[in-house]
Amino acid sequence: MATITVAKGDGIGPEIMDATLDIILAAGADLQIEEIEVGEKVYLAGNTSGIAKESWDTIRRNKVFLKAPITTPQGGGYKSLNVTTRKFLGLYSNVRPCASLHPFVHTKHPDMDIVIIRENEEDLYAGIEHQQTDEVVQCLKLISRPGCEKIVRYAFEYARAYNRKKVTCFTKDNIMKQTDGLFHQVFEEIAKEYPDIENEHWIIDIGAAKMADTPENFDVIVMPNLYGDVLSDVAAQIAGSVGLAGSANIGEECAMFEAIHGSAPRRAGQNMANPSGLLQGAVLMLNHLGQNEVAEKVQNAWIKTIEDGIHTYDVYKEGISKERVGTKEFAQAVIANLGHKPTTLKPVSYANATALKLPKYQRKAPARKELVGVDVFVQWPGLNPDELAQKLTGIQPQQVELSMITNRGIKVWPDGFEETFCTDHWRCRFKPVNGYTMTKQHIIELLSTAEGHHVDTIKTENLYAFDGKQAFSMGQGQ
Repeated sequence: MATITVAKGDGIGPEIMDATLDIILAAGADLQIEEIEVGEKVYLAGNTSGIAKESWDTIRRNKVFLKAPITTPQGGGYKSLNVTTRKFLGLYSNVRPCASLHPFVHTKHPDMDIVIIRENEEDLYAGIEHQQTDEVVQCLKLISRPGCEKIVRYAFEYARAYNRKKVTCFTKDNIMKQTDGLFHQVFEEIAKEYPDIENEHWIIDIGAAKMADTPENFDVIVMPNLYGDVLSDVAAQIAGSVGLAGSANIGEECAMFEAIHGSAPRRAGQNMANPSGLLQGAVLMLNHLGQNEVAEKVQNAWIKTIEDGIHTYDVYKEGISKERVGTKEFAQAVIANLGHKPTTLKPVSYANATALKLPKYQRKAPARKELVGVDVFVQWPGLNPDELAQKLTGIQPQQVELSMITNRGIKVWPDGFEETFCTDHWRCRFKPVNGYTMTKQHIIELLSTAEGHHVDTIKTENLYAFDGKQAFSMGQGQ
């Protein structure tokens, strides 16, 4: 017997959780349930994270968390519990299957059957943001080699375990050459270890367009956090409905399973909500726990119910559906179909499904790191970059010189264009002269002199080379 933690959440959460538990327990799931309270009530009681310490202890003890959707109150500094849970528990892999149920659920893509594997901990979801000037705010995009290696390897191991034939990577490394470039580079490295699985890479914009147009050409897609968040919802919707999709959040120690949709408070308490998304999360959970026969029985009964035309309001369609039912009635129909398999749609088999056990990340020997310059960001209200350059060349230390000024990434000095619109936020790049070695003392001297000359420095970014290779972006236009 496996002990799991359950949170019934907010809005439609309690209704769809009750329906989901009724189904999986009727199918023979061998579970002991410990319930915790998370979400809106906890937030409004003064806990900005939406979860109490005792609840964390329960989740960490049981290792498996089945969570219904929750409501995060607007304003007040409340943090997303989903994001917090994924990071605290190291749930680095978000797995979202999206398959068509044509012709029983309306879709323009009858042959669609893809799995999106989304990096779950970093990227722009690090949530590190600052206002730096009156006109400019920034958000830091953090991509790490460990994060890339773990999620890419998971994608290939998933493909192998579930007999998938191809893994596709989506990035935007034609623009973000350092961050997305690292993700793509690691993908190419790890793909070589799986010669039995086809691999390909697409730039995210054209890749997304192709996925929306011809999803049948894709199998497993792996991508960084933000892209994966957006495109997994797109994939679920074009497969039939976001309300039909569940997800698994997998870490080295713990795992969380959920629907991908929100708490839909307007539908709460009306016996209308579709429990399918959370049920799909529960099926992923049962496979994770090794209860494959139960997972297979539940999934085939659910597909048979959809095939029978017994649908909740969100997917009900005249001419396709046969009976419009509520949450409880849908669950009862699935329970009645336990032991049966679909006849038109393909039955599932989870005989080989297993929780993936990946090797822990092994840190590599550090590269030779060399300081080769510094970007000093300043707030300056002027519009002419030549005037700013003149001001800055007057404060630069010996053996260091101003080499470039950019505004929103585009080079405006030297040889900028008058047509370029500039804000009050300027990146000023200083580099050593004639092969001199730059030190952090140069940076301290530069900042100190800038302060004495009333130059409003906002922040600095050190420029490095690793093993002699430049590890920072050029200015656009250089």
